[in-house]
Amino acid sequence: MRYDIAIIGAGPAGLSAALNAKIRNKSVIIFGEDSKALVKSKSIKNYLGFTDISGCELNDKFKESLTSYDVEYSKERIQTVYAMGDYFALSLKDNTMVEASSVIVATGIDLKKDLKNEEEFFAKGVNYCATCDAALYKGKEVVVIGYNEESVEEANFTAEIVGKVSYVNMYKKGVKLNSGIDVIEGEIPLGFIGEDRASKLEFKSGKKLSADGFFIIKDSSKPQRLIPSVKLDGNHIWVDNKMATNIRGLYAAGDITGEPYQIMKAVGQGQTASLNAVKYLSKLKKKD
Repeated sequence: MRYDIAIIGAGPAGLSAALNAKIRNKSVIIFGEDSKALVKSKSIKNYLGFTDISGCELNDKFKESLTSYDVEYSKERIQTVYAMGDYFALSLKDNTMVEASSVIVATGIDLKKDLKNEEEFFAKGVNYCATCDAALYKGKEVVVIGYNEESVEEANFTAEIVGKVSYVNMYKKGVKLNSGIDVIEGEIPLGFIGEDRASKLEFKSGKKLSADGFFIIKDSSKPQRLIPSVKLDGNHIWVDNKMATNIRGLYAAGDITGEPYQIMKAVGQGQTASLNAVKYLSKLKKKD
């Protein structure tokens, strides 16, 4: 099945985009989970129509708006978005592909800085999907730097394939890992050391950990890693006033497009992106 619109991100921008697409009878799939930044907000006083509401309550209100529509949800992480001409192929971590005629990126923004030499050693010992690439390290030593629940699953999966796994715990105390996985607590990773490829992970304490491969598992990928050849404006995706990127059929909305990082802005941009994606689909249909 090829969806009309695939939306990457289930925060305010993504849900707004989905609602406006479904009102116009488009098939939609949303990838992602609730916005952590929104859900953790205890009090929101500047959202029009609500004098004071918690982020969790507002998030529930957003999702209620979609309950009467047939929207497909997936918690699968999109690894890469490939522009294929008149459609897009979205790669999942099990190497399966989901097709969509248009894509709206609403992933939010990852404000964490890269580790030192992370970009330089990307695909040269530094990877972002253990499920995708663990087989490359069969019988070897691997380090998983984990920032979320997914990283725990990835570490357990990787341990069944590689020779040895060390898990640098940046997530929470009491993570449940399979026996045989070395857990490193209380260390802050600074960056990677190596010549042609990453061979060591350096910590703030001065400790260094050698391995054949390193996996960084966090909540979101940098835009240029998610979508090859997308035009950037600093750390954000460049868009015009229609929320269109430099890639035909690809739109972006919300924090990923730049400041201000505001909920109402995200909702409005999600609507704008969706309306213009629908127009784009109409042009595609006429072309056929």
